[in-house]
Amino acid sequence: MPAYDYLIIGGGMTADYAVQGIRSLDLAGSIGIISNDTQPPYKRPPLSKALWKGEPVDSIWLHAAKDHAEIHTTTTAKHLDRQKKLVTDEHGRQYRYRKLLLATGGRVRTLPDDVQGIIYFRTYDDYERLHRLSRTKNRFVVIGGGFTGSEVAAALAMNNKEVPMVFPDEGIGARVYPQRLSRYITEYFLTKGVHVLSNRGVGSIIRTGDTYRVRTTGGEEIVADAIVAGIGMLPNVELAQVAGITTGNGILVNQQLQTSDPDIYAAGDVAEFPNPALMQNIRMEHEDNAKVMGEHAGRNMAGSTAPYIHLPFFYSDLFDLGYEAVGLLNSTFQVVEEWKEEFREGVLYYLHEERVAGVLLWNTWGQLDPARRLIAESGPYTSGTVIGRLPA
Repeated sequence: MPAYDYLIIGGGMTADYAVQGIRSLDLAGSIGIISNDTQPPYKRPPLSKALWKGEPVDSIWLHAAKDHAEIHTTTTAKHLDRQKKLVTDEHGRQYRYRKLLLATGGRVRTLPDDVQGIIYFRTYDDYERLHRLSRTKNRFVVIGGGFTGSEVAAALAMNNKEVPMVFPDEGIGARVYPQRLSRYITEYFLTKGVHVLSNRGVGSIIRTGDTYRVRTTGGEEIVADAIVAGIGMLPNVELAQVAGITTGNGILVNQQLQTSDPDIYAAGDVAEFPNPALMQNIRMEHEDNAKVMGEHAGRNMAGSTAPYIHLPFFYSDLFDLGYEAVGLLNSTFQVVEEWKEEFREGVLYYLHEERVAGVLLWNTWGQLDPARRLIAESGPYTSGTVIGRLPA
């Protein structure tokens, strides 16, 4: 039975950065990783962005875990005995730990009509399969109009594929962007050849051989070579729940990233953490949080007690449009738009309860730290007083 000073459940970016954090303070402690992925840790964002623009696949691989930890891939942790400090995987193998990190991430939401062969885009294996199909196939239905759906649709269209895009909202990113911007993005996708079918759900999917027939709730029937779905994810909290660890919208942690068991930490997509700037608990499914939070958790496992106060940012690339954003972006908030060039370059402020809850830097760069400081201010802010706080 292997015994580790530090055991990490989950093999994504959070795990790799946690190893870096551990090694910054402890050069000798043994580290083990239990991962249900088939690959060692890698960067996820390029799977729907840079790799489709020609960036080499070799650029995605991370190295800290491979160099400093023993990785057990293609297996899932099934039982956690906190009293014995023992983890059992799906094959019955057991692992002892002194400190444990839950970096279990999330699993994709699936369609009610879950036909075999649908690509629920999240992992490197999903990317590889879609990329392989794109070499010989031409028509790809993308289901979902959020972050993943819009990025995958743009990537396929840039590679000269026919892309019908089906989603239930009025426009692309309608739950995040204000209505005018969402409408502009939707129209922009149309000019790039994407066949946008908004305000529609999926009525049925039938697979015949290698062909799919998708009927929308609007009555359209689409024949396609493949279906890609990006409809969100659910945090993997079940292992923690069964072990009696407190959960909410994720695994609850304190500012030191400890769970309700002080020898067990959580970080990354699965962790719900208190953020002082927003004055509330949040859970973030983005690269910056995986990296910074993972490293911070590793350092705290190795003896540091520093609080995690970082407010993560996120970003997206859609054809030649791009942005960075920080805080909470919710289209139901009051959104104040300040454009240098309408829909091409500007700053959008998301106001909630007289505070700046989030900032969207649309094709505007180098303003993340000023945006974080603005969000941390107590206000009060109105549509009149927030204008000009950041350079558009």
